[in-house]
Amino acid sequence: PARDRDPEWFKRAVFYEVLVRSFQDSNGDGVGDLKGLTAKLDYLQWLGVDCLWLPPFFKSPLRDGGYDVSDYTAVLPEFGDLADFVEFVDAAHQRGMRVIIDFVMNHTSDQHPWFQESRKDPDGPYGDYYVWADDDKQFQDARIIFVDTEA
Repeated sequence: PARDRDPEWFKRAVFYEVLVRSFQDSNGDGVGDLKGLTAKLDYLQWLGVDCLWLPPFFKSPLRDGGYDVSDYTAVLPEFGDLADFVEFVDAAHQRGMRVIIDFVMNHTSDQHPWFQESRKDPDGPYGDYYVWADDDKQFQDARIIFVDTEA
């Protein structure tokens, strides 16, 4: 449809940031999940929502609010699985709703396989995926964002 090709659609859209964990629990375990979100799409559509924005929901040790992704191909188990995510996106699209995900690609968890391989072999295929330094002198001009986690 022409609407899908409109590069300025976001200027007229009604966005709704969905914190999946606290939105709708489908199985009674006390944690919101993707199936619960899918079940509430008609309600969100009724509210006039055009676009749903999901913060990180990929597998993570959750030391950084989910922004520390350990597997980009898996969903946090408490939220469901990849099939649940695909079902949610399909159902949203059927209602004319867009989905935006907060996709963190500039860093990973220290539990991510790329990080583990880079740590094990800095000269290997994943060695340059991360910046390694033996002291804090090499990157003195770099602003340290995670001051409580960087050594």
